[in-house]
Amino acid sequence: MSVHKEIKRITTHILQEMKQRGEKISMLTAYDYSMATILDDAGLDVLLVGDSASNVMAGHETTLPITLDQMIYHASSVIRAVKRAFVVVDLPFGSYQGNSKEALNSAIRIMKESGAHGVKLEGGEEIIESVHRIITAGIPVMGHLGLTPQSIYKFGTYTVRAKEEEEANKLKSDALALQNAGCFGIVLEKIPAALGKEVSESIQIPTIGIGAGPDCDGQVLVVNDMIGLTKGFKPRFLRQYINLYDEILGAAQSYIRDVKANDFPNDKEQY
Repeated sequence: MSVHKEIKRITTHILQEMKQRGEKISMLTAYDYSMATILDDAGLDVLLVGDSASNVMAGHETTLPITLDQMIYHASSVIRAVKRAFVVVDLPFGSYQGNSKEALNSAIRIMKESGAHGVKLEGGEEIIESVHRIITAGIPVMGHLGLTPQSIYKFGTYTVRAKEEEEANKLKSDALALQNAGCFGIVLEKIPAALGKEVSESIQIPTIGIGAGPDCDGQVLVVNDMIGLTKGFKPRFLRQYINLYDEILGAAQSYIRDVKANDFPNDKEQY
């Protein structure tokens, strides 16, 4: 007898409970219907429609070029597939910085037009007014500290952040500020593991790490990297679970061979 596990939609409340009982939160990115179907069936807790779509789906060098309309398109595709996971969508560069009214309008568009469950913003104190405003409108917000890829031109490099005491202290105060503003969780990207542990233990809301050590309340990776679809990208924090690049390459080459040899389609593959 197969035991059909009841589909229980993940909510911010459930994520909070998971932190309290010490159950780690699993999170991956998703950008399209097919992939989101697989990941939701697999039982991921959170799916992030990341602005990393700018890199892995569109081929841009940074996350900066992707637009709000494009993020809504990706988010809508993911939402149509999902029955269980909590879906968070990145507010893209330029859609919230410096103007909390614009930030709110961007978040409202994402929620209304895609059906997503929450939004994610990069930064701390400097965007706190936008965070307040979005949460006041009833929209769940996730923070993002450490390496914030939308600020890559300011940093000049994708190296580990907050190794120096001054930046570490700012990150800790930013995390508290985001919690106090009402964020339901915070992504910590590429920071020393010891700092990831300290921040995770010092705040009540869940932390999700990417290159931030094992003591965060959950982990996230870019799905294309995790399944080996992206060629040659192997940062230290990445564990690649399958090499789909080579698998698909091989399949495509076999298809070419069969077509050229007139072996495809065969008798069973025609009408």
